[in-house]
Amino acid sequence: MAVVITESNFEEMVLKSDKPVLVDFWAEWCGPCRMIAPLVEQLATEYEGKAVVGKVDIEENGEITSQYGILSIPTLLYFKNGEIVDKQVGSTSKDVLAAKLDALL
Repeated sequence: MAVVITESNFEEMVLKSDKPVLVDFWAEWCGPCRMIAPLVEQLATEYEGKAVVGKVDIEENGEITSQYGILSIPTLLYFKNGEIVDKQVGSTSKDVLAAKLDALL
């Protein structure tokens, strides 16, 4: 299951992670976010122990959302060693998401 990432645990879960991190910025009212959500959950299961897969609700975490310039959702940011190394804006296939994560392993 994808980890719930909030402003209070963002630094620990994302910036200080020793594994690659995929962060899905989403909102409950966003149709494309709901379409991609099952794929994010599948990746969380498949990459357990190898990578961190988490979700940030933009409605509840406005500071992080602003800090990373999230203007469209879903936006998925890929972090390695606390730095953004890749980005996916909008809905896409699981294969595309997995390939980007594989490149960081």
